[in-house]
Amino acid sequence: MAAGTTRALFLACFRGGEGSGGRLALRPRYAPVPRRTKAAAVAGDLEAAAGAAEEEEEKVAVFAVTGMTCAACAGSVEKAVKRLPGVHDAAVDVLGCRAQVAFYPAFVSEEKIRETIEDVGFGAKLIDEELKEKSILVCRLHIKGMTCTSCANTVESALQAVPGVQRASVALAIEEAEIRYNRRVVAAIQLVNAVEESGFEAILVTAGEDRSRIDLKVDGILNERSAMIVKSSVQALPGVEDIKIDTELQKITISYKPDQTGPRDLIEVIESAGSGHIAVSIYPEADGREQHRNGEITRYRQSFLWSLLFTIPVFLTSMVFMYIPGLKEGLDKKVVNMMSIGELLRWILSTPVQFVIGRKFYTGAYKAMCHGSPNMDVLIALGTNTAYFYSVYSVLRAATSENYVSTDFFETSSMLISFILLGKYLEILAKGKTSEAIAKLMDLAPETATVLMYDKEGNVVSEKEIDSRLIQKNDVIKVIPGGKVASDGFVIWGQSHVNESMITGESRPVAKRKGDTVIGGTVNENGVLHVRATFVGSESALAQIVRLVESAQMAKAPVQKFADQISKVFVPLVILLSFLTWLTWFLAGRFHGYPSSWIPSSMDSFQLALQFGISVMVIACPCALGLATPTAVMVATGVGASQGVLIKGGQALESAQKVDCIVFDKTGTLTIGKPIVVNTRLFKNMVLREFYDYVAAAEVNSEHPLAKAIVEHAKNFHSEETHIWPEARDFISVTGHGVKAKISDKSVIVGNKSFMLSLDIDVPVEASEILMEEEEKAHTGIIVAMDQEIVGIISVSDPIKPNAHEVISYLKSMKVECIMVTGDNWGTAKAIGKEVGIENIIAEAKPEQKAEKVKELQLSGKTVAMVGDGINDSPALVAANVGMAIGAGTDVAIEAADIVLMKSNLEDVITAIDLSRKAFFRIRMNYVWALGYNIIGIPIAAGVLFPSTRFRLPPWVAGAAMAASSVSVVCWSLLLRYYKRPLITQKRQT
Repeated sequence: MAAGTTRALFLACFRGGEGSGGRLALRPRYAPVPRRTKAAAVAGDLEAAAGAAEEEEEKVAVFAVTGMTCAACAGSVEKAVKRLPGVHDAAVDVLGCRAQVAFYPAFVSEEKIRETIEDVGFGAKLIDEELKEKSILVCRLHIKGMTCTSCANTVESALQAVPGVQRASVALAIEEAEIRYNRRVVAAIQLVNAVEESGFEAILVTAGEDRSRIDLKVDGILNERSAMIVKSSVQALPGVEDIKIDTELQKITISYKPDQTGPRDLIEVIESAGSGHIAVSIYPEADGREQHRNGEITRYRQSFLWSLLFTIPVFLTSMVFMYIPGLKEGLDKKVVNMMSIGELLRWILSTPVQFVIGRKFYTGAYKAMCHGSPNMDVLIALGTNTAYFYSVYSVLRAATSENYVSTDFFETSSMLISFILLGKYLEILAKGKTSEAIAKLMDLAPETATVLMYDKEGNVVSEKEIDSRLIQKNDVIKVIPGGKVASDGFVIWGQSHVNESMITGESRPVAKRKGDTVIGGTVNENGVLHVRATFVGSESALAQIVRLVESAQMAKAPVQKFADQISKVFVPLVILLSFLTWLTWFLAGRFHGYPSSWIPSSMDSFQLALQFGISVMVIACPCALGLATPTAVMVATGVGASQGVLIKGGQALESAQKVDCIVFDKTGTLTIGKPIVVNTRLFKNMVLREFYDYVAAAEVNSEHPLAKAIVEHAKNFHSEETHIWPEARDFISVTGHGVKAKISDKSVIVGNKSFMLSLDIDVPVEASEILMEEEEKAHTGIIVAMDQEIVGIISVSDPIKPNAHEVISYLKSMKVECIMVTGDNWGTAKAIGKEVGIENIIAEAKPEQKAEKVKELQLSGKTVAMVGDGINDSPALVAANVGMAIGAGTDVAIEAADIVLMKSNLEDVITAIDLSRKAFFRIRMNYVWALGYNIIGIPIAAGVLFPSTRFRLPPWVAGAAMAASSVSVVCWSLLLRYYKRPLITQKRQT
């Protein structure tokens, strides 16, 4: 696929996603009108209105447009509106039947725009005078303190209960919540409060508002007086929305609109307000999530090491020294009555482990019980407290008795806590590796950038190296050979080749010259480039991709519901089983008695029963169930992004692994999508240039790839670059058939054979024979008629994508049925199908018929994936179980899809399905392990094997097994990081 169309995905398509709030993206299909500022001089007949323009803001109006049927209709409306004086930009949504126009009221009115749309032949009604501030936002919170699925469900329920929240999703693996809410009903701070009221700590990552935020560090004296001066100075800047100053941390947080100001302006104003006594830089907390994870790793490591310091002596005195002569006698020496030195030492050493190092388990258990959602902390607290307080009772009784021999379990409580801390430490280390793909994407951005300074005449006077995070819109950045492009933008000077493989997957360097767009994070191969920054910070293509992957990792797979349902009853059920285990063994020993060989000399039946009960309580692990799905989904989506396959969440991943039938569009999917005219046959005596002038005048209003190919071919007959075609009147486009228009004095019809017959145009035998010949060559024959008479046939060829046949063969070997659906004629469709190896073909299909075919296949019991790239594919992409959009396709197709193939390589269809199957194999194995561990471990801990084998599981061993279960699940998911693409796709990479 051409590199230019691939790059369009990142610099245009992704910007219609998060943060758009349903607003149409103002991305012109034609050359945009130069941006007009308030101070700009207005040329020609607009000079009289210049004064009014300086006082009025740009407005945005939305119109409901009726009568549009295809992209050609949308193009006609957009082109007509853009020709109006004072219209800055326009975008038309053919599916939503809306037109969004940005204009200057001093030059044009809403009524004039409405009349212009109607003059083109469509109905128009103003539905919104100006787009109001979007009310539905997506907020992200980082949540501390969650340990298992029960915790995540508690937070999710608390958020769902807040008025104004439409949807809340909590991801345990990355400890984040994504909330879709109405800002007019609830504020982001209220969502934070709701989480904290449920017993967890929440940190606001983003409120979802359409603004940028920056944290600045102040070096110098920042007292209350200077803080007030700084605040008032910053608030005076245009575009500043909010400012918060923390004098203790020497930190200033500013929210601003990047179109009006930027970080360098903010730093300059703050330093000026400080009269030279303060210096400002970007706050070092660049990645709050990473910093929190590192802090959590440090805390758990320190807690584990401190617990070891106390637990090892406890273990030695209870398990080792008792078998060493001399040491045993010393430890058995009585202190008070029957209380020994060993018991006293174990009591003293285990107490700080129980109440100081293990206090987080008490806190978590208390909060969980307060909200009626017991979690793993409750099991740990109950198990360790039972062992500890029974031991205290036993030791105190020995201290007050002259003949009672105590049995303590201090080693059980302290070793349990130590092993659980070790397990949590390893689990957090492992979970951190699940998001390595995102970290690698973020690392693509360079740390510094060279900004050029210009004088009033536009000459470069100096250059300055700055932190790349300080780049502002319209900055000009110098990129040297071997350097990274620091920001999205376009080349204003220089020529070079840029390696974009790390973003688009395009293996060959792409030539760049003046006017070409570049993507931040790509590498300049040779030559020096001057790039004007257009999208910076959170608006960059790289940031958009990272955000899409993060959102995908937040989305739960349907299979996760299974774990959620189990977690709701898991902890109460385990507590009940633990009590029943203790009661069963205690009553059996009390009323029936145990053989003397069953009970160790240091225990009685109560103590034996207690040990079994504690073992049941601490071996049960809900964490492994909760981590089984999200960790695998996180790794799979991250790996997919690094391979050029953007999977939009767990739902898409789960559906993709079930796919057994794929419906392919032809143009732009199986073929390259860049058709060219290969032959022209005329049936009337006329000059070829004149023939193409008529045809191009009709087709220039269409966005169909075949129409564009004809127009490009027609340009070859004219020397000027921007030839103006004759005006087309009464233009009509029939999707999948052709176009009709009045050109000068002729009625021109361009389309397929069925279109001609529907208009009562006779198709001679000679024309039919030519059409058949072209179709056998896999060419598309386009008939041209003028004044109801056929005058020629244009033959267009769209080359098949490399490896298309191999891809289809490989899919068949994966037991996936392949079907081709196209709007092209049957002859060409069959020829293409034969060449790529597809037998099941549907031709001359309209967009709605593609969707109907998908539904028909679904009714037959198949799980259907649709692969397409155009607006006419979007209904089928939505109808399919899995929609896969080619990365170089249209915005509508990409937004309708579940999976985006960024590199536009057909082989990535295989990668998407293969990766999803391997991911769900991991998920299934995770569930087998998590469930099997509990199903087998709980009975063993309860003493099922004890009567026959005398084997019993000490509580501290059960605790170690519980800690290991979570770590094993995460590590099993992490093996997906080493995913290898199928061989056919590896060949393409090399």
